[in-house]
Amino acid sequence: MNARTDPGTALAAALPPIGQPGRRVAVEDLLPALVADGLLAPADAEAVGRYARLSSADQHALVALARRKLKSPGTHRLLDLDVLCPWFAQRVGLPYVHIDPLKVDLSRVAEVMSSQYATRFKILPLEVKAGEITIATAEPFVTDWVDELRGLLKREIRRVVANPQDITRYIVEFFTLARTIRGAQKSGAAAHQNNFEQLVELGRSGRSLDANDQHVVTIVDWLWQYAFEQRASDIHMEPRRDTGSIRFRIDGVLHNVYQVPASVFAAMTSRIKLLGRMDVIEKRRPQDGRIKTRNADGREIELRLSTLPTAFGEKLVMRVFDPEVLVRDFAELGFGDDDLETWESMTARPNGIVLVTGPTGSGKTTTLYSTLRQLATDEVNVCTVEDPIEMVEPRFNQMQVQHGIDLSFADGIRALMRQDPDIIMVGEIRDLQTAEMAVQAALTGHLVLSTLHTNDAPSAVTRLLDLGVPPYLLNATLIGVMAQRLVRTLCESCKQEAEALAEEEWSALIAPFRSARPKRIYRPVGCLECRMTGYRGRTGLYELLVLDAGLRQLIDEKPDLGAIRRRAIRSGLKPLRLAGAQKIAAGLTTCEEVLRAAPPIGDQGL
Repeated sequence: MNARTDPGTALAAALPPIGQPGRRVAVEDLLPALVADGLLAPADAEAVGRYARLSSADQHALVALARRKLKSPGTHRLLDLDVLCPWFAQRVGLPYVHIDPLKVDLSRVAEVMSSQYATRFKILPLEVKAGEITIATAEPFVTDWVDELRGLLKREIRRVVANPQDITRYIVEFFTLARTIRGAQKSGAAAHQNNFEQLVELGRSGRSLDANDQHVVTIVDWLWQYAFEQRASDIHMEPRRDTGSIRFRIDGVLHNVYQVPASVFAAMTSRIKLLGRMDVIEKRRPQDGRIKTRNADGREIELRLSTLPTAFGEKLVMRVFDPEVLVRDFAELGFGDDDLETWESMTARPNGIVLVTGPTGSGKTTTLYSTLRQLATDEVNVCTVEDPIEMVEPRFNQMQVQHGIDLSFADGIRALMRQDPDIIMVGEIRDLQTAEMAVQAALTGHLVLSTLHTNDAPSAVTRLLDLGVPPYLLNATLIGVMAQRLVRTLCESCKQEAEALAEEEWSALIAPFRSARPKRIYRPVGCLECRMTGYRGRTGLYELLVLDAGLRQLIDEKPDLGAIRRRAIRSGLKPLRLAGAQKIAAGLTTCEEVLRAAPPIGDQGL
């Protein structure tokens, strides 16, 4: 949860009252205060006042006002709940809180009161401390419950104001989830593995919770829909000694979501493995699977599953592949005009090898799929060999690597060569055999796209030579390499202008290059749109290396990586740090993000 404190109770007391003790706030109570504060025109207040008493008794006054889509005079800002709720909190002298479910310990708050009690008074516990409990309300003048809870719980009650719609929604979600987990615990024995040594002895003893138990089905469905709603790219389910931890990766950063009892956690893992057509019984070796489901809007979403045996059970990671996110326009990916022109010229060649490099999670898959979607016209045959298939795309002919039957990347490429392909995408070049088959495919007139794990673009050349690719074959087939990273982008709704970087800081960022220091940069602030992080979404940094005649002369049996980098830069290569500096100057990201993602230029042998 995120709190914004108001100017104080003293200020609220000095303003005209907007409610009466013991009574719910009504629309007619709010109208004079809105007019007095300049948020509502008198004529609009009069028009609303005529129908105020016709509103439903179950509808909060703030919700009733928001649904009329009124606008404040002068600014013409829409008076929605995001405007009305903070204003209301300031008027009654209480802090305003935006409820962030990722920051609420559902297991603890559900123990404070029953769902019936919360529904009766329309209140919601948000934070439980040793001597204080924070409770959200949208009816600050109804206080009968305060003294009652203070006496029962033996703790101070801190009241805050929250969006009435959020309170209603999360009362249902929080308490239903807690009740479901309690029900799941009762449905099966609490048998779980305390340590790795007891895996065999305890793995088949005791009555475990059924993966098809309705409680477990409900919890898993909630987990997925919640992850889609929060824009999570990965869902981590990590077993601990007595509990299971669930975390979401959002914009590249992991967030704790929930702690689940160990017996329920094991049943959730089994349920997901069952849906992913994995071996539910096998818990001693890693497995892969995939699930296709839908989000709340009915849009199809794929989940790629991976399990890993750990000391306290199976760790499960689900990567979320939303087609609308995975395959995007190049401008959305962060390509500048020059970068896009260079990239399109590289991938427009009829034959040769084009590589995308970077660490895991740097967006290589998104770039390749977006590129292949553009290249996959009716006139060409696009084939891929992947491990695993990231997303099923009807425009491609996709093959899955199967190590169990000795179907490797090299075997896949060899098979695809007999399928009359025009464009081949290889998931990753990991060994000499795969590299040799990619080279042969390029030599025989095919365009080959693949990925490689290197820190920058020039290092891809030496990596292929280290694998054993002869220099003359590399010279004949390699078109170019693109290294990339992802950085979080500043939230457009709340970013603020910051003090410009000192000349020394800017010079250190782009050393040994020189560039004009930006006169204006921005810093993260935090708002409801970005969940108070200051960042929303990610964009790419790109470093493109095109092999020209000068670079090809440097590729021999003992290449000098520093010489290759220097020649590439003279030919127009823009290092990742420089690409990041341009994003900072454009107000898209921060210096901290670029420093975290992009390697220092000075460490690259320049």
